[in-house]
Amino acid sequence: MNINDLKPNSGSFHHIKRVGRGVGSGHGKNSCRGENGQKSRSGGHISAHFEGGQMPFARRIPKRGFKSLDRGQWQIVNVGNLNRFEDGTQVKKELLKQTGLIQSTDLKLKVLAKGEFTKKLTVQADAFSERAKSIIEERGGKAEVL
Repeated sequence: MNINDLKPNSGSFHHIKRVGRGVGSGHGKNSCRGENGQKSRSGGHISAHFEGGQMPFARRIPKRGFKSLDRGQWQIVNVGNLNRFEDGTQVKKELLKQTGLIQSTDLKLKVLAKGEFTKKLTVQADAFSERAKSIIEERGGKAEVL
């Protein structure tokens, strides 16, 4: 095998479409852009949300409320879901992520009071509802705010 016998794998090599190089090239005259119109001109860009002059969707739908850009994203865990852990366990974000109760250890975590809770656990979270904190402490556990 010589170096002049080498070829790229089939399908891996694509010829560049050279446009505007004469009529005989097959891509001449209008350079594959058609005859007229916005897309045939240089700088003729149409934004993704342009709908051809029709009232854009973002302006058609009603607007309600306000979402602050500073709002924090919270992950919620109910005390009823904490019954899966053994008594005396220290429940942290890492443990909750391993068991699939939360998605990320980077986001804030809040514990709410929904469900039955029977264990004695030490729970660490960024926030607790008042009822959840009292339920955990009634069972002899601790609710530690990070």
